[in-house]
Amino acid sequence: MKDSALDTLLLPFEDGLLDFFKDGSADQKALFLRARMGFAMNGIAKNRMICQQTFAPDKDNLERAGFTVSPQVDGQYPVVLLLPPRQRDEARALMAKAVKSAAQGGLVVASASNTEGAKTAESDLTKLAGNTGKISKNKCRVFWAEVTPETVNHELVEEWLKLDESREIMEGEFISRPGVFAWDHLDKASQLLVATLPEKLAGRGADLGCGFGYLTREVAKREKVKAIDLYEAEKRALDLAEQNLKGKTGEVALDFIWQDATKKLARTYDFIFTNPPFHAGGKQDRADIGQEFIKSAARGLRPSGHLWLVANRHLPYEATLDKVFASYEIMADQNGYKVIRAIKANK
Repeated sequence: MKDSALDTLLLPFEDGLLDFFKDGSADQKALFLRARMGFAMNGIAKNRMICQQTFAPDKDNLERAGFTVSPQVDGQYPVVLLLPPRQRDEARALMAKAVKSAAQGGLVVASASNTEGAKTAESDLTKLAGNTGKISKNKCRVFWAEVTPETVNHELVEEWLKLDESREIMEGEFISRPGVFAWDHLDKASQLLVATLPEKLAGRGADLGCGFGYLTREVAKREKVKAIDLYEAEKRALDLAEQNLKGKTGEVALDFIWQDATKKLARTYDFIFTNPPFHAGGKQDRADIGQEFIKSAARGLRPSGHLWLVANRHLPYEATLDKVFASYEIMADQNGYKVIRAIKANK
């Protein structure tokens, strides 16, 4: 799939406007915040870049390509690249992190789609560090700033660094942070799933795409549930789930697994529950993600095991359910959401 923001991000280096990757030694490494793999990355020497990424699918793709990837990176670098996320507070905190991670005289280079806040992101970088250049192409813009003591607004950098910090929400009921799905409230679809799930759930279950842990907390209250594995691709969310739940579910054992839930699951389960994502960095619906969650659940359930899924009513999951499960039934249909129970064949 074409990644226009990534292609545009590296354009100044390809066109010779910025020459970091063509000159210098392997000792000079660039930092790439929220790094993604794509065709344009093939032109970058693996030993010239350190990648930061907390989203497991992107981390896995970069590692397969030979890049060094970590969820948390410190230090200062002559060049810092970033692809700002959609959520405003998270994006501003990441922009501030980029400026603080740039060595004196270093460059911060960012790119965003015109429809995903490019103009705002450029304005934010200008507020933090001034602006020295930009290019518009591929319906995106790439923009960069040289970090110097005279141009950096250090007070604003420190202020914005705190914008996506973890904090209590819902009167202390949970800990969350901007950028996580439904980060400051209980998602209505998840609430409908909880209200529909039977009390008789039993054995070992899995929460695919656990977010900050709401669904698992509620399912763990069922008397016969023995263990729940929480799968989450976004480490920022998984860390919150662990903070919210570890040691707080009585005798129900928990395992927190940083993994794309569409990959092979760690164990076989009596039941699986999920509110799968249907966006991936953009506004367009991605029904394929939920369809892959369904296939993964079918592989991970024991014979006669149950999948409980909630989704927006319009998402086309039924055909996939029909292919990989013995049967399925819509158990609730309210306020634009549907809850589906699917049963795996008994052999």
